[in-house]
Amino acid sequence: MRNFGEADKKKKAGRIRLEPNPANLSKQTLDSLEEQVKAKLKNGYLPCPAAWKIASDAGVPRIAVGAIADQLGHRITDCQIGCFKVDKTPFKEDEATIPSISDDAIKAIKELQQINGLTCEAVFDLARQFKTKPMTVSSHINALGFKVTQCQLGCF
Repeated sequence: MRNFGEADKKKKAGRIRLEPNPANLSKQTLDSLEEQVKAKLKNGYLPCPAAWKIASDAGVPRIAVGAIADQLGHRITDCQIGCFKVDKTPFKEDEATIPSISDDAIKAIKELQQINGLTCEAVFDLARQFKTKPMTVSSHINALGFKVTQCQLGCF
């Protein structure tokens, strides 16, 4: 396990400004979220789907759960759109291995790219709209050489 230490926090803070309590939650709610995050850790990491479930069950924004994980020094893993790759080499999807999506979906991706709108939330919206998996949408985004921004948990 690799902890999310002070050096990591400093590096992330240079890219992303995440408030300690971005949703202005009560101390009681924050304490409850902290316990829920600790309970869902797997080998010291918080899987993205588990973080989403915590947020949903608690009725809080996902960013609040991401902030708690940061404060506790735990990394988020298992990104639902594949943004956390293990190897650090440049990565480009092999289009032959990606499940196909409609030309309209590809057009929508390109239009969002033009307005810097390829956010994590937009990937999930596109997946719902075009009845496919978020990972399929993000794979096409990668294959086109684009990047997803604004993680709903505040990771990127």
